[in-house]
Amino acid sequence: MKYEHTFVTYLESLKEDRGALATLRRGLGQPPGSAPSMCPYVVPHLPASAYPGSWQEQTYYLIAALFALHPVSTAKGNLGNHFARLRDPNAENNDALERRFTAILTADPADMHIYLRQAISFLKSHEETPVNWHQLMWDLLRMGSPEKLTAVRQSWARAFWGTPHPANEKPPETSGG
Repeated sequence: MKYEHTFVTYLESLKEDRGALATLRRGLGQPPGSAPSMCPYVVPHLPASAYPGSWQEQTYYLIAALFALHPVSTAKGNLGNHFARLRDPNAENNDALERRFTAILTADPADMHIYLRQAISFLKSHEETPVNWHQLMWDLLRMGSPEKLTAVRQSWARAFWGTPHPANEKPPETSGG
């Protein structure tokens, strides 16, 4: 895991609080920050720099609602890794999964809450695939910056389609020619 995010750590403390999770789920299907019942859980944790309606504020509300939908955590990977885990190595064709993942990669940031709600529901429905909520929080915060948006998308894509190399093994060298 890159770094723990204090807000995600707070959300993880609510994991067994069914009432809090139900309240936070009320934000699903709505633009982030538009469910007033979420405010007591989110507003006290917003940084001073998160002005009303900002990408930063919207990210806090979105993560809170998504976490409440699927509070199963892991400390490893990013969204690309989580989707890659669902690929069937015996299937010749994983097109549906790839189409779903590509839709997330190409989504306009303003619509990301829609695609992520679908993605987290999908992960939840497939063997309760855990989510690295800390990494997702950091990734979404970075996506608010146009120059960092591409880097996040590339990181997710490499995690999904890339061939992982063991830590002690160098990737194969390419020969010129």
